[in-house]
Amino acid sequence: MVRPRKCRLVERLPTITYFKPQGIPMSQLSEVVLTVEELEAIRLRDLEGLEHEACAEKMAVSRPTFHRIIAGARKKIADALINGQAIRVEGGNFRVTLLKLECKKCGHTWEGTFCRRHTKCPSCKSSDWAKVE
Repeated sequence: MVRPRKCRLVERLPTITYFKPQGIPMSQLSEVVLTVEELEAIRLRDLEGLEHEACAEKMAVSRPTFHRIIAGARKKIADALINGQAIRVEGGNFRVTLLKLECKKCGHTWEGTFCRRHTKCPSCKSSDWAKVE
């Protein structure tokens, strides 16, 4: 019997979930599907520059599991770029992490999810906030 997969922790949900090559009609495109946790692995390692151990810890997985996630994500992205395919970000086995946030306007702190477009301070309704480390 196969053991159920653990939920991976994801700090932020993607706001843009579809990328396609310019000039190719949608009807002629094939797609590569990247899961939300694969995108999170790319963000942590390649954008934030964290080491595999730190990335694995943030996603609540083992280092070998993180390596498999990022290797799969990079292969899918390379396939899409080289072969002119669209990339759709959807699905996966994850849950969004609650972060400690602080309003830069009034100083109020709260726990919430990271979403620049929708998150507002519950106290003063300001959109000017930062993640507290």
